[in-house]
Formats: sequence, C-alpha cells, structure tokens
Amino acid sequence: MSAYDLARWSDFFVAETGAAAALTGLVIVAVSINIGTVLKFPHLPGRAAESISLLAGIVILSTLAMVPDQPAQAAGAEIAAVGAVMWAMTSATQWRIFWRGYVYPRRWISIAIGQGASLPVVVAGISLMAGAGGGLYWIVPGIVFSVVGGIVNTWVLLIEILR
Repeated sequence: MSAYDLARWSDFFVAETGAAAALTGLVIVAVSINIGTVLKFPHLPGRAAESISLLAGIVILSTLAMVPDQPAQAAGAEIAAVGAVMWAMTSATQWRIFWRGYVYPRRWISIAIGQGASLPVVVAGISLMAGAGGGLYWIVPGIVFSVVGGIVNTWVLLIEILR
C-alpha cells in the first residue's frame, strides 16, 4: 500500500523540500528587512520563529524521508520526532505570547495553523511505524498547514506590519 511505501513518495518529498526551503528563506528575508518594525510588536518575533520552525521541520522531515532503503519504522520514528519538535516549538511560542497577556487579532488562526501543521506529522510518524492508520497521508495536511502558515506570516512580516 502506498501510504507506507516511502519510495512511492520520493517525488512528493523532493518537491516539498524545495518549496519549504524557499519559503523558509523568504520568512528569514522578511524578518531581516523589517527587523526594527518586527521587534515593535510583541507577538511578531514569535510568529516569525513559529513559521521558520514549521517550514524548517518540513525540510528536515522530507529530507529524512528520502533516505534510500530506510526501514519504515525508522522513518516513522524520525518523522514523529520532527513533528514533536515542531509541535513543542510552536506550542511554546503560542504559550509565551498567551502568558504575557498579548492579544492580537486572529490569534486563534495562528494557533490552529501551528497545531494543524505539527500534530498530523506526529500522527504520520506513529502510523508509519505501526503500519496502520493512514501512514504518510497524514503528512499532507501538516505540510499544507505549514505552507499556508508560512505564506500568511511572510505576508504579515513584509506587508501588514508596514500599514
């Protein structure tokens, strides 16, 4: 079944590695161009870090998934670990903003994107290790949420903060 066959997903992972790497670079450029303005808003450095961690997580998990002849259990453990790190980083950022009492418009969208990007990756890794439950198909929503979050946050960091 293709949900558990890494070789059949290689083209997908190649494409996602390139796309996520390009978006990661764009977020970094957006932050560096507007660093003074980014630092004026208490939630924006965390939002930038969240975007970078999600997109870099996709680059790392896609790279690990392309290792030739890797057992599915090993790849599943790696994918689950990357997803767990993505989740921990986004959750820590979201909690820091919450506990500092900073409320910004549409913060729940940011929270949903962070959780929607990381948790399916964890499930994909566990499912791949177990050989049941959907396997690599769980990675797709995680990647979609990561890319959407990266694009939205890049827009905010480049355009919206200058309004």
